[in-house]
Amino acid sequence: MNFKLDSDYEVVIKVQNLVKVYNGFKALNGISFEVRKGEIYGLLGPNGAGKTTTLRIILGLLEPTEGLVKVFNFSPLKDPVKVKSLVGYVPEDVLLLETLTPKEFFEFVASIRRLNLDIANKRLNQLASAFEIKDYFNVPIASLSSGTKQKIAVISALLHDPPLLIFDEPMIGLDAKSSRILKDLMRMHVERGGTILFSTHILEVAEKLCTRIGIINKGRIIAEGTVEELRKLIRETDASLEEILLRVIEEDKLVAETVKTLREAFREQ
Repeated sequence: MNFKLDSDYEVVIKVQNLVKVYNGFKALNGISFEVRKGEIYGLLGPNGAGKTTTLRIILGLLEPTEGLVKVFNFSPLKDPVKVKSLVGYVPEDVLLLETLTPKEFFEFVASIRRLNLDIANKRLNQLASAFEIKDYFNVPIASLSSGTKQKIAVISALLHDPPLLIFDEPMIGLDAKSSRILKDLMRMHVERGGTILFSTHILEVAEKLCTRIGIINKGRIIAEGTVEELRKLIRETDASLEEILLRVIEEDKLVAETVKTLREAFREQ
């Protein structure tokens, strides 16, 4: 199956001059970027840089102070139901209806998404088998491990087969097998014409998966491009994404000095 909409949008997400102010603090300070059809765009940066705020505004969960956001040319504020119908979202802090069992929760998701039950059940069986959660279908979600809850969140985001996936730290708590399956599912998604915007601190994953990367720091996009383009930016042809990020946010020297100080401190003990 290939994803088809009323129009073939090459720019899936458009963010322009986005500002968000919390009690006088400017969490976002004029962010602009685009996510194109068929790519995995990684939004990377240190804690508190504005990544989660940006994703929540794109989803319509937060209202921006200033700026423009379009998802498939729809406004998340003016057309929230339409935007949410086109997106599968895994938040950084997974919130599930924990009094339900996974089976009941997935039935709830299918109902609010208005999915054909036969299609939903077939898709659910495939995903539940892949992520090995069938044994927990009738166990209250509240009693499950954080990793299993993360799997439930991922499956619920994929269940309606949306053209756009927005993931905020999607691999938190996942074991190696589930992480690998999720990475392969992400690749399959874009191969079928879908699009992904995701944020992660696992830079090795981002380096292997992302078509393009935007580095955000202190509420601004300070660098953007493919990994190769970012390497050229810092003039290091073999730099890892971790090295690129630290160099771009100007913390590479601080890290080196901190490690040196710690090494000397432990030697004296």
